[in-house]
Amino acid sequence: MTKIALTGIKPTGIPHIGNYLGAIKPALELSKTCEARYFIADYHALNSTKDPQSIREMTIEIAAAWLACGLDPDKTLFYRQSAIPETFELLTILLAFTPKGLMNRAHAYKALVQANGEAGKDPDDGVNMGLFTYPVLMAADILL
Repeated sequence: MTKIALTGIKPTGIPHIGNYLGAIKPALELSKTCEARYFIADYHALNSTKDPQSIREMTIEIAAAWLACGLDPDKTLFYRQSAIPETFELLTILLAFTPKGLMNRAHAYKALVQANGEAGKDPDDGVNMGLFTYPVLMAADILL
C-alpha cells in the first residue's frame, strides 16, 4: 500500500517562516518518500477571511511559496481546494450523518466558546457554521 501525505495551507496571509518550517519544509521532505497531495485550503480560509480578493491574492502567494521552496508539480498533486467541486458535495453528505453533539466537542469551536465565556461574551459570538463544521470539511479533504 502506498503511503500518502496530505496537507493544506490556508491563504489567510502572506507566507512566512512559520509556514515554511511548520508545513512546507516537512511536506517537501515527505514527498520524497510517499505520494504527496498538497493543497491551498481556500474553503477553510473563509472562516477567518471574508474578503474574496484577499483570498485570491494570498492563494497566488501561497502557491508561489510552495513552488519557490521546491515543490515539483510533476511529482506532487498540488491543487486549490475550491477547484474540486466534490469537496463540497462530500461535505454536504457527511454533514447529513454527523451528530451535532460530536460537533459540539470540536476543538476550534469549544476553544472559541470557552474564550467567549471567559471574556463575558455570548458563547456563540464570532461562531459561524464554517467554524462549527470545520472538522467535517477536513474529513472531506482527507477522504477525497
